[in-house]
Amino acid sequence: MSGTGTFVPKRGLINTRTPQRGIGNGDITDSHNFSISLLPGELQRMLDNSQLNTSGLLSSSFHGGAIADTASICERSLIDHPQMDGFKEKANMLFPQFLEILQARTNDSEVFDTIQDLIHTCSAVLDDCLKDVHKRTDNIKNSKAEWLDLECKTWKLLYALYKDRILLQSNDPGMDCDIPSLGGSEKEIIAQLYNCNSTLREYQLIIDWLEACYEKKMTGPQVGHTTDRTVAWENTLFQLKKQQQIAFGSGAEIVKSLDPDAPNREKKPLHALDEEDNMRLSRCIFEEIRQGRIDEAMSLCKYCGQTWRAAILEGWRLHEDPNYENYGNAREKQPIEGNPRRDIWKKCAWMMANSKKFDEYTRAIAGAFCGHLESLKALFSNSWEDLLWAYLKVQVDIRVESEIRANCMKTYHAMPEEYWNSKMSLEQIFDELLVHNDAAVRDFAQSKIGIIQKFLILDNIPELLQQIRRWIEDDKLLDNKDSVVSSHMLRFLTHIVLFMRQIGRVDKEEIADRIIAAYVESLIPMKDAQLVAFYTAALPGKTQVTLYSKFLETIKETNCRQSALEEAMGAGLDIENITRYTVETIRQKEPTDMDLQQMQDEPLQHGDISKFDDYKIKSLEWLTFLPSQRGELLWQGNAMIRCFLAENKLECVRAVYDIIPQDSLSHIVNIYGSKDNFPCREDCSIKEYLGYKVYLAAIDSFNEWSRLYHNRPKEPQLVNAGANFTERMASEHKEQVYRAELNRWNVSLEEQAKLCRDSLFNVLLFPEKGWLIDPETPKDPADISPLIWENRQIQLDKIRSICIPEITLLLHKVLHLSEDYQGCVKLADEIASENRELYKVYTKHKLAELLSKLAESSLELLNKKLDPWGFPVTV
Repeated sequence: MSGTGTFVPKRGLINTRTPQRGIGNGDITDSHNFSISLLPGELQRMLDNSQLNTSGLLSSSFHGGAIADTASICERSLIDHPQMDGFKEKANMLFPQFLEILQARTNDSEVFDTIQDLIHTCSAVLDDCLKDVHKRTDNIKNSKAEWLDLECKTWKLLYALYKDRILLQSNDPGMDCDIPSLGGSEKEIIAQLYNCNSTLREYQLIIDWLEACYEKKMTGPQVGHTTDRTVAWENTLFQLKKQQQIAFGSGAEIVKSLDPDAPNREKKPLHALDEEDNMRLSRCIFEEIRQGRIDEAMSLCKYCGQTWRAAILEGWRLHEDPNYENYGNAREKQPIEGNPRRDIWKKCAWMMANSKKFDEYTRAIAGAFCGHLESLKALFSNSWEDLLWAYLKVQVDIRVESEIRANCMKTYHAMPEEYWNSKMSLEQIFDELLVHNDAAVRDFAQSKIGIIQKFLILDNIPELLQQIRRWIEDDKLLDNKDSVVSSHMLRFLTHIVLFMRQIGRVDKEEIADRIIAAYVESLIPMKDAQLVAFYTAALPGKTQVTLYSKFLETIKETNCRQSALEEAMGAGLDIENITRYTVETIRQKEPTDMDLQQMQDEPLQHGDISKFDDYKIKSLEWLTFLPSQRGELLWQGNAMIRCFLAENKLECVRAVYDIIPQDSLSHIVNIYGSKDNFPCREDCSIKEYLGYKVYLAAIDSFNEWSRLYHNRPKEPQLVNAGANFTERMASEHKEQVYRAELNRWNVSLEEQAKLCRDSLFNVLLFPEKGWLIDPETPKDPADISPLIWENRQIQLDKIRSICIPEITLLLHKVLHLSEDYQGCVKLADEIASENRELYKVYTKHKLAELLSKLAESSLELLNKKLDPWGFPVTV
């Protein structure tokens, strides 16, 4: 049933540093009471001093033991948030608390301490939530906190089972040893059986877990509400003793004797009130047994005066006479433990459980100790947990009984054939629960928690991971509002996967990675960088890049971006690849229908930038935090500028240029030392970046010239000849001011025209081979795919074909309006020059347009008695 796995941690619950495994050794003692169905904690007491003890390995943590003793750091975290009043807010505290626990544990040997802390945390949040809703006096079924209660139970199950499987079964060669030799007491034989048989011990652990998780579902008054330390059947006793004094006796004839068998022997009932008390007592006794509290059940019997019931509850205990072993050494006789006639008691208990004469609770009480499955199933008809408890109680009982009868040198009364026919495997038990008649049992067996608990019990982790993967894939097909795998469920599943990975039980890492990735995706909307970074670090490198990049796309504030990168760096993520991938992803996005609709509803004014474009531009900020990424920043910024220039979005180009820090080139030089050491991509990026810088300067200079040109001072209106002296003086003053302003304007315009002409010529006469032409370099762009490089060349050629003709026309306009017609004609020489081959970027249409402009300038030269090229005409 349970496999043994090598303890190989890999991106698990804790960061492994130095494995520390200490296993204590001791001797088996004889001072314990080993029973067919051990009380909670008896299994631990049995193994405390055995050779398999590992410092409280199987401690009874279910009943207020180690798991409930100390307050964890996450419990304190919850106390620190008194403002969390709503259930959702309190439950959401589990996300950072689970992270805090995982970060606090750094040693391989602490993996089970981590699980304990997770149980602490879930229990603390659950108690805090129920404090406001139910005050812990109500059943939590159908409450908002039911899922958290089930999660807490499952963590306890995982803790108990895998601590036994990993620290006992995997590390001790004595597990599953041979059948013990004949002889010895019943207690000794079963002690050795539990030591050697891991399957039986796991059955008992599951039973203890089910008993600890039991919640009282039966309503009505308890024994203490109606009875106060009295004799048994007091109403029947009183009526039999004082029949003449009773004004209103029982309506039916009652028993004449008061021995325990009287009702069955005489076939007459007790007094009606005693019948009611009897039923109530049976119900309360069974509830105590269902919780594993047998001593409390015996005390309850004695409290109600039915000591024979308490004696009956002692009959199942295993027999041992310590005087045989201590013969000749002991000074006094030791008391005999257990029931020497346990086989007779067991057969009688079977007959009682099988009889229809007793009520269902009395039959179930007997059936719990004699392996009578039908009596237990009749009582547990609508609870998966109760039925599993019943099945396992029977299986333990049968296996213990078989061991005793096979190895004790004693003749036992035979049990009915039906007793032995109830033996089943765990797989058969779960199959029966899956097709049970009751819908509630079937629903739980098919629920996610039911399936998780089933595979944990079966130790079938590969199938569990496959099932979780199917849940996640099915959930992807649904809308978010119809999601069946909540973020809390993903948190729970992810930490199970991390635990299984830590102990080496994950056989297909890609499935585990898919589950963790789904959890990270659910964390992204929370915008908690620490959470996302930590769990992303548990994934392979490629998945880390895509997932954390998806998270970065949602962050827009600069300080939050800085924090997100710091968390990523602290988690060991490759932030350079992540930020590069983020910017590339955002840059290559196309506007959605919503973006297009928004652009239509809110048309942009001149100089405005759309929200979609602004989102793209500001993504470049991700590459500004690390100086080592300035080369990547230029590469991505240039690619973005090419797109904006192709769309004639000059304001977006300026925004991209502004977001690139001015010291980027110096940082690149510092990294590589000199220009000769530049890689091909950085060399090309720098020249392209400088080309755009020159282009923007040229456009800005032309805009300033154009503004100045079209803002010529207005000539004042002169007064008429018949104006008086005052009007003539005012007019002369205005004339003087106008002429002074006109002179200043002419000087400014001339200076601006020179600056504009130089700026525009800087584009046409760009150094080396020309504007937006990559420098000649012997280095190949090894880090760039050929397709990307080819597309870039196509884009550069397209930008040149758009911008160079435009710059030429602007330059011609400045020269023409400045009456430098000869300079206009000389533009033809620059375009036709073979040095930069600017003519190649022209289409026939654009070339014809330029020639027509040059013809206008030549015409002006001809009007000035010059030749078409601006030279004096010689005869």
